[in-house]
Amino acid sequence: MGPNYPVELLPSSASTAPEASAPPSSRFSFKNIFIALLLSLVCFLSFCFIALHGFIAWVLSNPTVAPLYSNPKLAKNLEYEDILFPAADGSRMMQGWYIPAEDSDKTIVFSHGYGANREETWIPMYDLAHFAHNLDFNVVMFDYGFAAQNSKEVATGGKKEAQQLLGAIQFAKQRGGQEIIVWGFSMGAGTALQAALKTDEIDGMILDSTFLLEPDTMYHNIRQYIGLPRHPSLEIIGMLLPILNGTSLRQIPYQEVKTTDYPFPIQFIHGTRDEKAPYPIAEKLAANQTHPASDVWIVEGSYHELIYREYPKQYLRLVSTFLSKIGQSTASAAK
Repeated sequence: MGPNYPVELLPSSASTAPEASAPPSSRFSFKNIFIALLLSLVCFLSFCFIALHGFIAWVLSNPTVAPLYSNPKLAKNLEYEDILFPAADGSRMMQGWYIPAEDSDKTIVFSHGYGANREETWIPMYDLAHFAHNLDFNVVMFDYGFAAQNSKEVATGGKKEAQQLLGAIQFAKQRGGQEIIVWGFSMGAGTALQAALKTDEIDGMILDSTFLLEPDTMYHNIRQYIGLPRHPSLEIIGMLLPILNGTSLRQIPYQEVKTTDYPFPIQFIHGTRDEKAPYPIAEKLAANQTHPASDVWIVEGSYHELIYREYPKQYLRLVSTFLSKIGQSTASAAK
C-alpha cells in the first residue's frame, strides 16, 4: 500500500461564495411604487378631464334633432311647395317649404334654433307661419344643415348656418320677394345677425330669445349641466371645436354683431328667465340700434323661446305692428 498522504479538505462552496448583496430597502421600493401610482392617477384624471371636454364639444357640434312629423298642409291647411336651394357659398343644398301668398312680394324667412328643425314644435312654428300667411306674406321654412333629414352635418354656431340662411334669402328674392323679413329664434336669431353682416337684402328682423355663440354664453350653458371651471374649460373646448366641427370661436363674428348698428329695423323679444341666453344680451344688442322702428320687448318671468306660448295675443300684436311699420317705410322708399 502506498504511503498515507494527509487529505486536505477543500472549503465548502458556501464559505467561498461572495457575500450576498443586501436587498434594496423596502422604503425605497414603496416610494417608487407610490410615485408611479400617483403619476398614473394624474395622467388618468387629466385624460378623463380632457375627454369630458371632448364629449361636451362633440355634443355641442352634434345636436339631437327630431324628424319632421307634419307639414303646413296637415298642420294648418296651408298650400306649400317642397323646395331645394343652395347655400349662398354653394357648400350644400338646403331643404324646406315655400308657402306662397297670392300676388304678394313680401316674404318672411323663418330661422329655427339649435336642436330643432323647421317645425320647432315648442314655439310652435306652424302657428306663426299661419299668422304670417294671413298677413299676406310668403313664407320660407327650411332646415339648417345640422337638422337636415339627410346629409346631416355638424352645427357651427352660425359660421356655415349664416351662408345657409343667405341661400334662403336669395331663394325668396328669386321667387319675387321685394320685402324680406327674417324671423329668427335662439341660435337662429344669432345666425340672422351674422348673415345680416354679409347682405343688404334684409328689410327687417324679428329676433326671439337671441342666442349668440360666444365664450360667455357657451360657458353659461355648460354650467347649467356640469360645474366645470371657466378656465381652462373654455380654452380646452375652444381647442377641440375646430377638430370636431371645423369652426373656431374666433371665426364667429360675435364681437362685430355686438357692436353693429344694423341699417334695418329689428324687433327683439326676450324673457328675463331665459336660462340659455341671458336677456342682457338682447338689451345690449337693442341699445346699439338707431333705426326708429327698432325696439325691444323684455318679458318679465318668461323663458327661452316660450314667450309666444305664454303671451300669444301680445306677441302677435307686437309683431303685426312692427311688420306694418316696415311695410310703410318700404312703400315710402319706393316712391
